[in-house]
Amino acid sequence: MSDALEMDALWDEFHRVVNMTSAELAAWLRVSDAGETTEPLPDRAGPEAGQRVLAILQKRRTDLTEDDLRVMEEVVDTVTAQADPENEPRAEDTARRHHLMTLGHDPLKG
Repeated sequence: MSDALEMDALWDEFHRVVNMTSAELAAWLRVSDAGETTEPLPDRAGPEAGQRVLAILQKRRTDLTEDDLRVMEEVVDTVTAQADPENEPRAEDTARRHHLMTLGHDPLKG
């Protein structure tokens, strides 16, 4: 994806679907990965996909790599697939909501 217009569109779409701030996502990854007796180091908390989204949120557009762009496309595709109102997770559908939150999208956030 070398076209600047495509990259700009992806950047905008990624930041539209990722509706959690980097601080909110980092906190969620730490909480979701904490166990009863241990928790991981803050920079290693959560699944790799969540860590990648967090890293992208902390970058400038000019610092993105091809791998970052691929991750951004995957996140946009995953979240967009869930955007259908019939498929949108509800408060009681915690597993789906937590999966999306790991990608930086809280479906209950307005």
